[in-house]
Amino acid sequence: MKGGEEWQAAAMMIVINCALGVANALVKKTLDGGLAHMIVATYRLSISTIFLAPIAYFYERKTRPKLTLTILCQLFFSALLGATLTQYFFLLGLKHTSATLSCAFISMSPAVTFLMALACRIEKVKVKSKGGSSKILGTLICISGALFLTFYKGMALTSNAAHWQAKHHATTNSHIKAQNWVVGCALLLAGSIFWSSWFLIQAKINKRYPCQYSSISILSFFGSIQCALLSFINERHMSHWILKGKFDILTVIYIGVIGQGACTVGMSWCIKQKGPVFTSTFTPLMLIFATIFDFLVLHEPIYLGSVLGSCFIIIGCYIFLWGKTKEAEQCATKQAQLPCIEDFDQDSSAVPRVIPVTP
Repeated sequence: MKGGEEWQAAAMMIVINCALGVANALVKKTLDGGLAHMIVATYRLSISTIFLAPIAYFYERKTRPKLTLTILCQLFFSALLGATLTQYFFLLGLKHTSATLSCAFISMSPAVTFLMALACRIEKVKVKSKGGSSKILGTLICISGALFLTFYKGMALTSNAAHWQAKHHATTNSHIKAQNWVVGCALLLAGSIFWSSWFLIQAKINKRYPCQYSSISILSFFGSIQCALLSFINERHMSHWILKGKFDILTVIYIGVIGQGACTVGMSWCIKQKGPVFTSTFTPLMLIFATIFDFLVLHEPIYLGSVLGSCFIIIGCYIFLWGKTKEAEQCATKQAQLPCIEDFDQDSSAVPRVIPVTP
């Protein structure tokens, strides 16, 4: 892939994670108001389906391949992993641990995806080459920065009296029993694995059904049904499903249209162009944009740890992208000799390649 297309995919992932960071901040505010987590997920996926279905029908009706039972089953399984189970396990883990720890596991998804891709032989790395070593180094720095951002706060660079009261209240309620903490970590790890698995599965679906709008609209439809069933298990009273206030309504519309619909389509396109590992590497950027949005709109203070961690994340992503670029250059010079690493990331009908949902 040419360098311009490389950075086009990178720019899209930056925009996507910016939008997702804003969505997470809005959802947090809505959940603090008392709206159930899985109800939010159901509304999110339902609105995404309504938004994408007309676009998929008119925009891809001439290019859309036949929708077979096999593809439908794959999309159902993709929705189960990337939309339903990911949110379900993360929310259960959040109940037993803390929001900080859940963010750490979300930020670890690039490393989990990278390891799973290596195990499935979807991603290949030449450790001794500059490109391969840069990819490994960039991933480690990126994940280290995300963990630093979530686990270390440091001194507050801005002051907010109301926030200090909230912080004291959160600290008082954060003393969790050891056994609950272990269970919570196991649930968060399961959610991270499901989320990382979605990147791999979606890449495989893109090969057989390369229609992003149709694919994600069907995925959202299946996910909304699955989340609704889980929601009715815990929230059987219809009064709990009623959105109260303009903020809740606007938030649900935003996360459905932008956070789930547009962003998932964009991520699916990036997976098709650059592979699952490249796409998941940008996940920690979500924390940065969520922090910025919290400060500018929700008036949450910014800590020294957030600034330092953000710098590490940006540096790690840059090193990873530089490694991908070097691998592309090496593949261009050796294309006539052996299948290159990029052949395992991009979408084509080449036989040697095997390629394949937030919280």
